[in-house]
Amino acid sequence: MEQKARKVFDLEERTLAFAMAVREFVKTLPRSVANIEDGKQVVRSSGSVGANYIEANEALSKKDFVMRIKIARKEAKESVYWLRLIEADDSLEAKRVVLEREAVELTKILSAILLKSAE
Repeated sequence: MEQKARKVFDLEERTLAFAMAVREFVKTLPRSVANIEDGKQVVRSSGSVGANYIEANEALSKKDFVMRIKIARKEAKESVYWLRLIEADDSLEAKRVVLEREAVELTKILSAILLKSAE
């Protein structure tokens, strides 16, 4: 049981680190109407990944757990979308790509959790 609890903690920390990294990244973006709007969206979606994952861990039923994980996965996918839309200059493009990859990885992890919970 301790190992399972450890995995939960690690993903909670990872989703928190992702949301914090997105916030730091958005602060450094060139200011344009598109970046301001896309930045707001990616800040929301990136934070929702972890928030919904935490909610899933406090779920009252298996059905509730599955729904929350699906929402967290949806938010991770949405984060990928908004990160792709952001106009990053050359100095920020590498960071944008790293964040996009992390959002894709989180999507895959959450998909694996969904598959396991269907067993």
